[in-house]
Amino acid sequence: MADTYIKHKYEPILPKKDEWPVVKLSKNRKDFVRKVADASKTSVLEITAENMDLLREELETTLYREKLRMKQNPWAVDPDDEKEFWGKVKSSLVQLSADSSLTKTQKKKKYLEILDDITMRYSEEIASNFVHTHYKVTRRIVTFGFSRLLNAARVKGFKSIFSNQFSLQDKIQIVGETDQIRELASKGTIVMVPTHFSNLDSILIGWIISVLGLPPFIYGAGLNLFNISIFAYFMNALGAYKVDRRKKNLIYLETLKTYSSEALQFGVHSLFFPGGTRSRSGMIEKKLKLGLLSTAVEAQRANFEKGEDDVSGKIFIVPVTINYHFVLEAPSLIQEHLALTGQERYYKESDEFSTSYKISKFLVKFFTKGSDISVSVGKALDVLGNYVDNEGNSIDRNGRKIDTKDYFLYNGKVTVDAQREEEYTYHLGKRIVEEFHKINRVFSSHLVAFTAFQMIKRENKKMDLYNLLRLPEEDVVIIYNEFKEECQKVLDKIQELEAESKVQIAPHMKMDIDSIIDHGLANVGMYHAKRPLVKNSMGNIETQDLNLLYYYHNRLYGYDLEKLF
Repeated sequence: MADTYIKHKYEPILPKKDEWPVVKLSKNRKDFVRKVADASKTSVLEITAENMDLLREELETTLYREKLRMKQNPWAVDPDDEKEFWGKVKSSLVQLSADSSLTKTQKKKKYLEILDDITMRYSEEIASNFVHTHYKVTRRIVTFGFSRLLNAARVKGFKSIFSNQFSLQDKIQIVGETDQIRELASKGTIVMVPTHFSNLDSILIGWIISVLGLPPFIYGAGLNLFNISIFAYFMNALGAYKVDRRKKNLIYLETLKTYSSEALQFGVHSLFFPGGTRSRSGMIEKKLKLGLLSTAVEAQRANFEKGEDDVSGKIFIVPVTINYHFVLEAPSLIQEHLALTGQERYYKESDEFSTSYKISKFLVKFFTKGSDISVSVGKALDVLGNYVDNEGNSIDRNGRKIDTKDYFLYNGKVTVDAQREEEYTYHLGKRIVEEFHKINRVFSSHLVAFTAFQMIKRENKKMDLYNLLRLPEEDVVIIYNEFKEECQKVLDKIQELEAESKVQIAPHMKMDIDSIIDHGLANVGMYHAKRPLVKNSMGNIETQDLNLLYYYHNRLYGYDLEKLF
């Protein structure tokens, strides 16, 4: 994998902006929303086998869950007419149940009308509102604003805010297969699948796409982000479609999947966070949410069905890892993780990324400190998990070119086989997780956090995780020379893994071990009031927050480094 930073802005790739698939989609938004609603309706009917009793149950379940959501978990971003809409659905269902004069055919027609209303509403809710002029403005605002903050931090004096001495590329390092993704984006359809640690990821990836000169991507953004005004503006301008994770009913989930599949068939480049949500534990995702990922497999098969057999009909999966020294939301995220795994022993806390003011404050502090971000772009895969070359050809493990279409054939014809596509999706998910670990970029902060936590764990072997995390922080002290020795052991193993192409290492990890440790201590959780690791007045290592130390330690989980302790 190439390990050079991008120090310049790429020229945009063809096609021109007026020919971008996302622009074409936005111009045909009304028709596209209708198409998604109709296809979602068909999908629900297939699942219920057009059995009207089953359909009625799904409609009633949807109504019940929506009423429960509105009562127990309302959001400011929710539509104003929600109660009115679902009130009409309730009235229609009650009337249908009570009216014995209607024939089965008449009832079926009424149930289908209700289903049509719901899928149309969901499609409209989900659909993005990409506007090219807003996209250009937003891109400039993000680049200008972040750059000004960066230069204010690096260049002293009042004029620093207008300086162009430092660029975002000095702060955000983009490495990996950048040339390949640009090449493939001009040939077929890209599905970018990044790791997900922070709410900042969405804006960061949007900026990365712009820097690489790629056409805009659409992507699913949690509806909760639209509660925050600054995020709502950016998400809308960047073409995000809305994902409401409160809605678990079949009709909504099928509409969401259909929207993704139809957009891919339209040729729109897309971005999924395959983990489904931010990693609560700080670990790289091990098990992915396969719902949206399955739409890539479905769209690929649909393209083959339509006779799109060349590279232009092909869908390419591009894994991406985002590497931070710290995550603003880490305290609340790890609390949520511990609450889920430890049940009553931990309690959920509020999200620190909850207001525009807090985000703005975070951005200022982030860009005025010296911490870096690294974004690693992996090798592209086809929907079966095979690597592809720069021409879009699928390559098997023996280095031979293969035809992806062959895997969707039955008796010489492309066919729909739900079980087969489910297996393909499962395998693709495993391959993405493998690639995440290969292209993950180890930072000094990851090294020191992992080593310190493992040393504390070794000294308290009889304690389970939850008792370990209750240790008084003032009683946890690690002698520096012992810490240095263990860090060196872990570093040696990481370097072995790098030589085997099983992980990547940031350039600052090439320094001497004392410098690496100092760098890691200076950066790990640097924003938090309580630091995961600090060096005390005696020169030894202490922690101010074991939960945070555990969170940052988890970034190196999955490489069997625990065996060193």
